[in-house]
Amino acid sequence: MGNLDSAKLLEKYDVSDMLKLIESFPKQVKEAAEIGLRFKLPDTYRCEYVNIVCAGLGGSAIGADIMRSYAADEARMPISVCRNYTLPNFVGKTSLVIVSSYSGNTEETLSAYKDAKDRGAKIIVITSGGQILQMAKADGNACLIIPSGLPPRCALGYSFFPLLTLMSKIGVITDKSTDVDETIRVLEVLRDKKVGAAVAGTKNIAKKIASDLYEKYGIIYGGQDHIDCVVTRWRGQIAENSKALASSHVFPEMNHNEIVGWENPKKVLESFVVIILRDKADHPRTAKRMDISKVIMKKKAAKIIEVTSIGESLLARIFSLVYIGDFVSYYLAILNKCDPTPVESVTYLKNELGKQ
Repeated sequence: MGNLDSAKLLEKYDVSDMLKLIESFPKQVKEAAEIGLRFKLPDTYRCEYVNIVCAGLGGSAIGADIMRSYAADEARMPISVCRNYTLPNFVGKTSLVIVSSYSGNTEETLSAYKDAKDRGAKIIVITSGGQILQMAKADGNACLIIPSGLPPRCALGYSFFPLLTLMSKIGVITDKSTDVDETIRVLEVLRDKKVGAAVAGTKNIAKKIASDLYEKYGIIYGGQDHIDCVVTRWRGQIAENSKALASSHVFPEMNHNEIVGWENPKKVLESFVVIILRDKADHPRTAKRMDISKVIMKKKAAKIIEVTSIGESLLARIFSLVYIGDFVSYYLAILNKCDPTPVESVTYLKNELGKQ
């Protein structure tokens, strides 16, 4: 296993400098929040909606997923995320569809945009450019433009924080400026004291977790209340950055099915590393379920790791777990001797689809 404290090792495999993007994330959050504040929402969008649907895929969808989970206790109407070519049947003239495509050229999202248009829904587009921006401008729909040039999964700040401000301007949630400020501070402290490349492995929680995951199969668990979106983010980052498979599930649902599966195949289970993401807002009964489930899984798994969120506000706590996971996936990529940035399978798939 490589020494993650070695700058030469990081440079050897991180050819595209993913580390720079991850370590600059707090700055991105600040810039993204400012973009949201500068965005002028047309008065025609300040109305009551029966539902809000966020359409997007991959890195463009995870920001909407976090919003759905984050706002669940406050939003006065349902917020859902659509990762498909078509929208749910309930979408109509009383719906707001927020179409998010970082590149602006995601074929599923372009299709969802056309579907929203055909249904007469209100549409707001979040993008850095591409076809979706051209379509939205031609149709007279509001466009929230974010900076281009990043891998979509590295643009989470841009896909989430302008959306957060947008939700406030529409009246779905209250102003979150204070919580955004705390989130930036928490992320900076995490980077400088706990997970950044300059933090030695003996004190670096992300390097330790990555080392535990090396040549093992990771299973990410978390609570349904607000951490379900973070569980999804961890799994996605391990896949795209680390070029490794992991699985995920949430409590309490996993206690009604998956927990029984912790019997076989016995040899395979010995290579499983369980990561449980915890938050102080987890339902008390869910927290107890986590404790009991640990006892069951501990008998079978190679290791069980618990990661607890950091911060006072829910926003800061969610993004503290997101940030830890991003660093874990980066360090695991280095241990796997691969460049975290390229996603060759995705590129191949898109090219093949383009031929058909």
